[in-house]
Amino acid sequence: MITAFFRTVLLYALLILGLRLTGKRQIGQLEPIEFVLMMLLSDLASVPMQDFGLPLLQGIVPIATLLALSTLLSGVSLLSIRFRSLICGEPTLIVRDGILQQSAMKRSRLTLDEVLEELRVQGVSSLADVKYAVLETSGQLSVLLQADAQPVTPRQMGMKVDDDVFLPVILIDNGRLMGSNLRKMGLDDKWLQKQLKAHKVHRVQDVFLMTVDRGGSVVLAKKEAAR
Repeated sequence: MITAFFRTVLLYALLILGLRLTGKRQIGQLEPIEFVLMMLLSDLASVPMQDFGLPLLQGIVPIATLLALSTLLSGVSLLSIRFRSLICGEPTLIVRDGILQQSAMKRSRLTLDEVLEELRVQGVSSLADVKYAVLETSGQLSVLLQADAQPVTPRQMGMKVDDDVFLPVILIDNGRLMGSNLRKMGLDDKWLQKQLKAHKVHRVQDVFLMTVDRGGSVVLAKKEAAR
């Protein structure tokens, strides 16, 4: 039992390492080579987990080899555009000026229903509103609207708008104070206590989420009472 536990923990750690090497992507955003890597890693890891008669090293070596190979291929793809195109493919133009590129759809094995569904997901109801729709190498469909179908921006209207968009930083996460973030924002415990008092909160442990941005905007959500 103990052997099974340690084998599982070790192999799990190797798989986590593999996921880290692929970067912070969701499954639907993986390149083909990354998807194949994940499939192979999961299959290789499952064998030594189930077969205790198999030496653990025979499971670790193939996993380590795949991770090393993946790192090597990623490095080469960064240096060579031709190699990257060979491994990952290239974006494909699916819609141009509201007209479906049927030959491109056939090459990409993309059905009409799939294209229309993806357009609806992105809030586009008419093909005539689409200037370009590009099938990315990750399988996502990027849509660029016609000029007259795009929302009007303050710049187009000649309006000056203050730059008041800031990235919020988490100070309290489920009752835990993020001290490093507090110092990064140039704040201290005295400021924190003042904010808690202003929101009628007595303890950090009573806060579910608290954020602050460079503009000084504070958002605080209290924990719900236990039922």
